[in-house]
Amino acid sequence: MFLIETEKDLLQAFRPRDREKVELPKDLRFPLFVRDYFAWVEPAGTRVFLVCPSPQGKRPMGIAFRRDSHGGPAPSQMCDWCHSYGSSNEIGLLTTDVNSKRRVGVNLCQDLRCKEKLESAADLSGRHFRDVMPPLMERMQRFAREALRIESVPEQ
Repeated sequence: MFLIETEKDLLQAFRPRDREKVELPKDLRFPLFVRDYFAWVEPAGTRVFLVCPSPQGKRPMGIAFRRDSHGGPAPSQMCDWCHSYGSSNEIGLLTTDVNSKRRVGVNLCQDLRCKEKLESAADLSGRHFRDVMPPLMERMQRFAREALRIESVPEQ
């Protein structure tokens, strides 16, 4: 759990290279209390933003993803984070810059609503949603640590 008190604090969670890309939801109000993670899709639908605890957990980190389009309908795919299956409209490649010369991608829910899918599956199976959240959070943090080399966002 974490608290984001101001818009500036939210923007500071993102790497400097991503901050100019962030388009906040119009109805967003502060302070923002986040139980697990916070994600939203920009109105144009091109970018998806994620704010979650950093791998070291000291403060939130943000990742700006770009939805990469593919040529046509693809067969059912699986989200690498929540392991839900869906069509290419639901699950697909989200990419982000590592640096000015390299991008990395991962197959994810296009709207990053993994938490809702896991909570629903837990309800159907009689499990508590708190039991299914730690693996999801670890996958997010592992992506940040291994693919983006983010340990924590530096103070600015």
